[in-house]
Amino acid sequence: MKLSIICFSLTGLETASRLKTEFEKQGHRVLLASKSKYLKDSIQESVLKWTESRFSADDGILFVGACGIAVRSIAPYVASKKSDPAVLVIDECGKFVISLLSGHLGGANELALTASEILNAQAVVTTATDLHERFAVDIFAKKNGCDIMNMTAAKEVSAAVLAGEKVGFYSEFPWTGKLPQGLILCDRKGVPVSLDEKNRTGKSPGEVTKKQETGKAAEEASAEESAGEQAVKLGIAVAIHKSCAPFLSTVQVIPKTVTLGMGCRKNKEPEGIEKAADSCLEQEDIFPQAVEQLASISIKKHEPGLLALAEKKKLPFLTFEGEELMKVQGDFTPSAFVKSVTGADNVCERSAVLGAAKGKLIKRKSGGDGVTTALALREWEVHFE
Repeated sequence: MKLSIICFSLTGLETASRLKTEFEKQGHRVLLASKSKYLKDSIQESVLKWTESRFSADDGILFVGACGIAVRSIAPYVASKKSDPAVLVIDECGKFVISLLSGHLGGANELALTASEILNAQAVVTTATDLHERFAVDIFAKKNGCDIMNMTAAKEVSAAVLAGEKVGFYSEFPWTGKLPQGLILCDRKGVPVSLDEKNRTGKSPGEVTKKQETGKAAEEASAEESAGEQAVKLGIAVAIHKSCAPFLSTVQVIPKTVTLGMGCRKNKEPEGIEKAADSCLEQEDIFPQAVEQLASISIKKHEPGLLALAEKKKLPFLTFEGEELMKVQGDFTPSAFVKSVTGADNVCERSAVLGAAKGKLIKRKSGGDGVTTALALREWEVHFE
């Protein structure tokens, strides 16, 4: 993590320095600042301006001083639990470590526990699910490297779990571990199903590897078998497909498991490439958040339009040599012309599969106006602790 620490007194500096030293030993990048006329190298700008610069740059901000200073400093910049950094407040003597902002997604609760161990201090965590040791969907998503859609429903899930109400769980992917207390395994229609099916097959009911096999037939059969069951109204769906909403109020947890393979005409304009990428995902009902990387052939590694797309979408851009692509096993759409130019008979499909760790091709080559696209799904599973 990239952390910034600010203190306001000599005693606070001693505490802040201890934190900096130990966090750096753990591999974190730490900036230490002070604001006091009695401290050497005190920052000249106001704490408010300092906080503004750190709020978007850091993963975590630690205020070693009074809570009031921290609250007033961060107030203008607090936006969303999806984007806000972790914020801690530590008293200057290092007795208490308070998780103030972004406890779950930002990691403030976990950071507070680590800081309290360093200082031998008391961690102060106020999120209800942590206090009652109950399942929290935002922590679950973060630990599984997933994005969350519908934060309003996520709050409803936490409230329901705390109230002891039923919360459904459906996954397009296999899962391991024990289903947390408060969650009920459901099919794609939100109807509860027996855990025996998962235990018997090692898969969740309706588990999928590609869109046209999204378990619809299996799930419909499961739903018929469970015709007497009433659908759960609130729940979580681990899915890459936008249409996967089994519950009246669904929190969609999206794993980054899809590789977008692309080929294009030389110097194809960025707008055309972006349009083709967006269209490809829309056709397959795939969340943009499910895409983990862009892939192509090495002769396209400097292609302006592909580079622009990767930068705009904040995606790694992988490229492979033609020989590497030709070694990938599978049924691909060949083109003699493409092979004569690139050395590989197909760029988008082969690069997508190779980028997805030789995963499943879930959308074959489609093309037009100088751009080709394909999608591949990396093998992945949900983990419950």
